[in-house]
Amino acid sequence: MAQKRIVIIGGSAAGPKTAARARRLDQRALITLIERGPDLSMASCGYPYYVGGVFDSRNCLIETPTGVPRNPGFFLNAKNIIARVNCEVTTIDRAQRTVTCRNTLTGEVDVVPYDKLMIATGSSPRLPPLEGIDLEGVTTLQSMKDADYLRAIRDERRVKKAIIIGGGLIGIETAEALQLAGIEITIVELMDQLLPFLDWQLAKLVENHLKSKGVNVLLGNGVAAFTGEAGTLTGVKLASGTELPCELAVVAVGVKPSSQLAKAAGLEIGVTGGIKVNHFMGTTDPDIYAAGDCVEICNCITGAQTYAPMGDLANLQGRVAADNIILGDSVQFSGTINTGICKIFDFAAGATGLTEAAALKAGYDVETVVNASPDKPGFMGAKLLVSKMVVDRKTGKLLGYQCTGPGDVSKQVAQGAMAIRGQLTVAQMMDLDLPYAPPFSLAIDHFIASAHIMDNKLKGRMSGISTRQVREMQCRGEKGTFFLDARGPDEFEAMRLGIGEVLIPLGALRKRLGDLPPDKNHPIVCYCKISLRGYEAALILMDAGYTNVRVMEGGIMAWPFPREK
Repeated sequence: MAQKRIVIIGGSAAGPKTAARARRLDQRALITLIERGPDLSMASCGYPYYVGGVFDSRNCLIETPTGVPRNPGFFLNAKNIIARVNCEVTTIDRAQRTVTCRNTLTGEVDVVPYDKLMIATGSSPRLPPLEGIDLEGVTTLQSMKDADYLRAIRDERRVKKAIIIGGGLIGIETAEALQLAGIEITIVELMDQLLPFLDWQLAKLVENHLKSKGVNVLLGNGVAAFTGEAGTLTGVKLASGTELPCELAVVAVGVKPSSQLAKAAGLEIGVTGGIKVNHFMGTTDPDIYAAGDCVEICNCITGAQTYAPMGDLANLQGRVAADNIILGDSVQFSGTINTGICKIFDFAAGATGLTEAAALKAGYDVETVVNASPDKPGFMGAKLLVSKMVVDRKTGKLLGYQCTGPGDVSKQVAQGAMAIRGQLTVAQMMDLDLPYAPPFSLAIDHFIASAHIMDNKLKGRMSGISTRQVREMQCRGEKGTFFLDARGPDEFEAMRLGIGEVLIPLGALRKRLGDLPPDKNHPIVCYCKISLRGYEAALILMDAGYTNVRVMEGGIMAWPFPREK
C-alpha cells in the first residue's frame, strides 16, 4: 500500500490533534504539520492565566503534561510527524494537490504534495477600523506574542490604567488578569450587558461581581478612537464623547474565521464566513478537510449554521477529521450546543444551549425558571448558585441552561449540556440519579431542583415573576402590587430590598391573612432569600382564595439591583 501523504495547515489546536490522531491510526502515513508562527500546540485558552500570574513559565502553554515542549523535535521523535514552524502556506493547488509554503524567516519557498489536506488556520481578532488602533499600547490577546506582551506589562508594573474593549469571555478574563496586577480596569461594552451567552439578569450578577472587585464597567457605549502622543496610546475616546485616559487598551470584540486561504482555493465558504464543512469535517473538495476556528458548524438544537470558535470543539473536530482522513468518511461530528464557562475572580458564569432571547428568536414557545440556592449543605461550606433553565413548552425538552455564582457552576452547566444533548424532558430531569454526598451536593441537586421548579410552573402550581419585571414595576412607580417578604425579622433587618414590601414571616402568615388586601384578585408577589418560603407563602395564599399570586424567582439572592440594605 502506498504511503499516504497528509498535510495539515495550522499548528494550534485542531491541526496538532489531527496529526496526532492520524498517526495513531496509521503508523506509515507521511504527516506534515505546517505552522506560520514559531510555536506549536499552544494552550491559547490559558493565555489570560499566564498574563495574570497563575503560573509563571510560558512553557506551560506549549508543554505536554509531563513537561516536554511540543516543538518540532518532539513531534518528529515522539510521533514521527514533520512539523514546520515559521512556515506560511500561501496557496493551495487543488488540481495538482500541492501547497506552496514560504519560510517567514528566510523567504525560502517550497512546494509540498498531499493526498489528503487538512485546513486548521484558526481565527483572527476582529479589529474595528478606528483611528489610532496602531498606537503602541493597543493590543489583543490572540497569540503567544500578545500573551508575552501583556505578561511583561504585568511584571514590569508600568501601566496604571487599562481599557478592555469588549465584555465577552476574553475581555472579562483579561480584565481579571490585569486587575490582579494592580492595574485600574475599565470594561467598555457596546451591548447593554456582559457575556452574551447569558440572559440579562444573570449577566447583571456578573457585572455586579466585577464592580465589587474594583473593575469599572461601561455598558451601551462603543469606542470612537484611540488617542495618543508620539505613537503611544494615552486614552480611549468613547462614542458618547467621553475620553478615558489609559496606557493600555485590549481589544476583545471577538474573532473571525481565517478562511481566506480556503476561499482563494475555491472552497465553499459558509454564511458565517467560516469554511463550509459536512458532518465528516469534509469541505467541498473530497480530498480536503477543515476544522477549528476557521469553520462553521451546525447548531444541534436549531439546525442552523453557527460559528463557535472554542478550543475544545477544535480538538474534537480534529479527531473526527483524522479518523475520516485515514479510514474514510465513517465518523461524524454532530455539531455544537454552544457550551462555555468563564472565571470571574471567585465567581463563575457558564451556559449551554439557547438563552431565552435566542430561543424566542428561533421560534420556540418557552418557559423559564430562575433558581437561587446553595451548591451543597451549609455545614459543608455552601456557596450560592443562581441559574436559569429554558424549556420548550411544546415538548418539555431542555433548550438552554445558565448558571452563575461562587458555587460549583461547572458541574451544573455540564449536567445541563448532557441533558440537552440527551434531549431530556423536564419529567426526565426531575429524578436524575446524580452523585450525592454532603461535601459535593445537596440531597436534591441544584439542577434537579430547577427542574422541579419548572415542573411546578408548567403544571400551573406556581406563577413566577422575574426580578427584572419587579424592578420595572418599581421604576414605573406602580403602587398596586402587594410585595410579601416571607423571611424572619432578623433577616429583614440585615438585608432588604426596599420596594415597599411588607414583612410577614412564613410561620405567621396563616394567622395574618387579615393583613393582606381584602380583594382576592389583588396582585401579590411573594419572595424570601431564595424564594422557597416565597413559594410556600404563595401556596398558602392561593389556598386562601387569592387568585393573582406570583413568586419572585430566585428571591433576594437573584436580585441584581440596588437594595435598601
